[in-house]
Amino acid sequence: MRKVLSIILLVTLVLSLAACGTTTTTTAAPAATSAAAETTAAPAEKPAVEKIVLANNKVEIDEQLKAFAAEYSKTAGVTVEIATTGGGADYGGNLKAQLQSGNMPDIFVIEGPAGYSDWKDIIADLGDQPWVADTDFAYTVDGKIIGFPVAIEGYGMAYNKALLDKAGIDPKTLTNFNAYKAAFEKLDGMKADLGIDAVVSMAASTATGMTWVTGLHNFNIYLTAGLPYGDTTVIDKLLAGEVDEPRLKQYAEYVNMLFQYADKEVLLNGNYDAQAQAFAAGKTVFLHQGNWVDPTLKTLEADFEMAYAPHAPFVEDTDGVLAAPPSWYVVNGDSAGAEEAKKFLNAIASTEAGHSYMVEAAGMIPAFKSVKLTPAVPLSKSIMEWAAAGKTYSWQQYKMPSGFGMDTLGPIYEQLASGAVDTAGFVELIKGEVATVPDLLG
Repeated sequence: MRKVLSIILLVTLVLSLAACGTTTTTTAAPAATSAAAETTAAPAEKPAVEKIVLANNKVEIDEQLKAFAAEYSKTAGVTVEIATTGGGADYGGNLKAQLQSGNMPDIFVIEGPAGYSDWKDIIADLGDQPWVADTDFAYTVDGKIIGFPVAIEGYGMAYNKALLDKAGIDPKTLTNFNAYKAAFEKLDGMKADLGIDAVVSMAASTATGMTWVTGLHNFNIYLTAGLPYGDTTVIDKLLAGEVDEPRLKQYAEYVNMLFQYADKEVLLNGNYDAQAQAFAAGKTVFLHQGNWVDPTLKTLEADFEMAYAPHAPFVEDTDGVLAAPPSWYVVNGDSAGAEEAKKFLNAIASTEAGHSYMVEAAGMIPAFKSVKLTPAVPLSKSIMEWAAAGKTYSWQQYKMPSGFGMDTLGPIYEQLASGAVDTAGFVELIKGEVATVPDLLG
């Protein structure tokens, strides 16, 4: 059906978190599991360098990655240092400063075309690496494989199954606009019986920084929902300054419906935590977030059964979730440690210890078919099930010009949420901004 993700029928997927946090730079710490000691055999010859550095941008896996790197270092003959920059820190700016000072890391992260464009002159070709045959998510440019997928992330409409059951609504029926409309109307009429404040938990505030939800992830529903995996028809139009107007109008009605049935305080003033708290407390039936919210919901002691229904904005059925790698490791081809860097990435992808690190320690959804470990958290488990069924749509939002989604489109969603514009006005504002894209691209 959708070849790229349907191929990962055998992949066992677990949680990938949204990056956030502070900045740390430390040599790899003691190991978390003894399994990591099996990472690699003793080198046949002395490595060309004594140390390599991986510049990590996901603070939530800092401790786990350092532990794995420490165990790898014991037998590899080379020390792997993990330097983590996350959250409010400027990862890209930090990399550029390191380049200027002559301290560029051996492995670093890109998140899409903009990152590739910044570093294409030094990024190594990884096409001959063993892990390439084990994934369908390598970053490829003009047929050349340059990026190692860090993880898979996915999102849809997370739902509280107990509340849907009480309302007599089967989540499997939520595959088109009319089905959602009927379900939302029914749930809204049962608020007292269900003990909920609103049907949907979603935030659209610019002030609380939620434009990454609206202008990126939600807008990607317009870009890819219902299309074959990897289909670039709609994003290609956008990059040419055009919209698919019938599709955009249907999408706008869906967004407006989400806003209409959302908790207004959370929608207009809430942040990420407020979204999660309302859902975890059973005060909403649905949550607009990706599987990276699993650890937050666990901390909030959300003890009900949950899973994903599709984002389904059209009259036609849209029966799938949106899933893709959010970032890729690349190797600095100018580094003397480039070959050791490649070996380290292979250890992550192809060893038992690497699989244990990704799934059990770091709680990520691996992008590699050979991983057989079982998911332990509900929303990641749901993403796995959708992927195993071949029901997924791709991410194209990061192909937009830098800042266009969050800074340009995001505030338009807030206008719709507040009632400053209606759906027709929303469509016209989006069209007007999209028309400027070719100029932004130069």
